[in-house]
Amino acid sequence: MMKIAVVGAHLSGLPLNPQLTGLGATLVGPAYTAPWYRLYELPNTTPPKPGLLREPGRIGPGIELEIWQMAPEPFATFVDAIPAPLGIGSIELEDGQTVKGFLVEAYAVKGARDITDFGGWRNFLKSTK
Repeated sequence: MMKIAVVGAHLSGLPLNPQLTGLGATLVGPAYTAPWYRLYELPNTTPPKPGLLREPGRIGPGIELEIWQMAPEPFATFVDAIPAPLGIGSIELEDGQTVKGFLVEAYAVKGARDITDFGGWRNFLKSTK
């Protein structure tokens, strides 16, 4: 089984979660990134999405995410459908584990709103209601 970390619209109950569950993915549980990540609200995305970016040297609270798992073939199908500027890379968790998960290309956060202080996408969405 392949593990994948999701930080935004693929979280449980959010609009893109059926893309995971439809491929037979199962929720492993919640987790947090190591302290060297920032979260940005990406402009002009439908549905709205965040971008997670590693910032070497940053020390702060981790970003909340979910770990899911799925078989290798559905994982490949899922990854193939991810649109730029998002992609899959290695994310270090607060417990020292490394998992594959959603990251954003650096160019896409220039001028984007830094929402790191919300601690995660769900908290940010709650603040906008």
